[in-house]
Amino acid sequence: MTMTETNKVPTFGYELIRDHVLSTILGKHEEDILYWAGKDLARKFQMFSMEETISFFEEAGWGQLKLEQLSKDEAFYVLTGDPDALQIDKRCFRLEAGFLAQQQQKLSGFMTECFEEKFVKKNTVQFHIKWDLKEKVNS
Repeated sequence: MTMTETNKVPTFGYELIRDHVLSTILGKHEEDILYWAGKDLARKFQMFSMEETISFFEEAGWGQLKLEQLSKDEAFYVLTGDPDALQIDKRCFRLEAGFLAQQQQKLSGFMTECFEEKFVKKNTVQFHIKWDLKEKVNS
């Protein structure tokens, strides 16, 4: 195998861990823990731009992330991908939301939160990232 080749984890293996094992272990706290785990993951894999974050999503197998709208204190991203892999109707997307919140917070320097909304019929998830221009954070 050359350095440019990568191993792909079968979708089924990923789904077993993500959708069944984690939800069983985390129970009723799944959404909160996954959000904070996403933030922690973003601290370990720091990006230098949100464009780099878009590439990270694809490489991680999380789907295709696209910026829809950007203003001075908020951004809207849409996540799309293979319906069988995304499983929007069954999956929690708080890990991705936490990851996006932390990346934006690191880049902007302001307290940031992210909320997701599922659109099952469109097979998309919209992430609303909002940062508070009055609340500076230390990096």
